[in-house]
Formats: sequence, C-alpha cells, structure tokens
Amino acid sequence: MIILIDNGHGSQTPGKQSPDGRLREYQWTRIAARRLAERLEALGYDARLVTPEDGDIMLSTRVRRVNEVCREHGRDNVALISLHVNAAVGDGWQRSSGWSGWVSSKGASAGSRRLAALLYCEAEARGLKGDRCVPSSLCWEGNFAIVRDTLCPAVLTENLFMTNKEEVDYLLSDEGLATIVDLHVEAIVKAYPLCVCQQLR
Repeated sequence: MIILIDNGHGSQTPGKQSPDGRLREYQWTRIAARRLAERLEALGYDARLVTPEDGDIMLSTRVRRVNEVCREHGRDNVALISLHVNAAVGDGWQRSSGWSGWVSSKGASAGSRRLAALLYCEAEARGLKGDRCVPSSLCWEGNFAIVRDTLCPAVLTENLFMTNKEEVDYLLSDEGLATIVDLHVEAIVKAYPLCVCQQLR
C-alpha cells in the first residue's frame, strides 16, 4: 500500500500563520508529514511525500504527482492524506477549535469516506473534537482540488486551528505534534492493514 502525504501550502503563501507568527502552516505541516512518513515506513508501508519542497507547489502539480502514482501502481493501491491547519475568519485570536477531515463534495469514494471517518474517530478519542458540529458521516465535504481531482481515496485533514491560541500552543508542543501524527498512523493502519489483501476503496 502506497500512502501519499501532501503538506499544505508553501513558504510564499501569505497569511497562513498564527496571529503571533509562531506557527506557520507550511512549516508545521512539513514537519508533521515527515514524521508521519517515518512512522508509516517503520511499520512497513511505502510512504511518500507529495510536496517535499518548501516553496509553493501549484495544486495542479500536486494532483498530477498523485495521479501519476495511481496510474503506475493502480488507484486501489494508493491513498492520500493532505495535512493542513485550519483558520477562523477574522483578525487576531478566535475561539473556533477542533479537528476535521474533508472529502470531495463531488462524489467522494467510499474509500475516502471510510478513511475520513476513521481519522475523525482517532482524533475524537484523543480529545480533539473541539467545538465542531460533526456530520453524521464523521467527515466534512468540500470542493478542494487535492481531494476532488485525485484518483485514489483522499482526505484533507485540518489539524486544529492556527487562530486559537491554546491549539497553537498544543500543536507546537512535542505532545501535540506526536498526537496528531499518531492519530493519522492509527487510522491508516485500520483502513489499510498490511496483512489484508482486499480493502474497501
């Protein structure tokens, strides 16, 4: 099973940071993506970074990279996680909190929905629900190119809020980073156990 890991945005993307500048989304997601890949590789997965560069990579390029792997190895043998940090509308610190996982609103596959639901359950088990109003499907739907235009099961995760001071403190802690990585690992292992040949895609 090939697990592709995409990290949100790049160093040239303006505004993707906490109000105090301590957390920059592109930096945090790249650290988390590398940790996630290392954990998965240690378990025996083929884990690959879609966007190892620090600079901005166009969405069309990200999608093309994912789909090239799908075409080479078969879409049933590939899954994608795109790591992000959420932000509330408005200036300064906001109260919005919690974790969410997004699939395409344009006909997301059963595999995408199953992976997103497993991810949410792992986040909730770790106390990361926050103030989110959670859909009955345990996944949110959005028109994001990285989950809409890729061929394999794909989930975009919003790992808490960079506009919530308490959550920024948590994300920047060793415990917070480890918890976020761990919830992704556990959900992927449940969705794609290495000892099982046939999985719902």
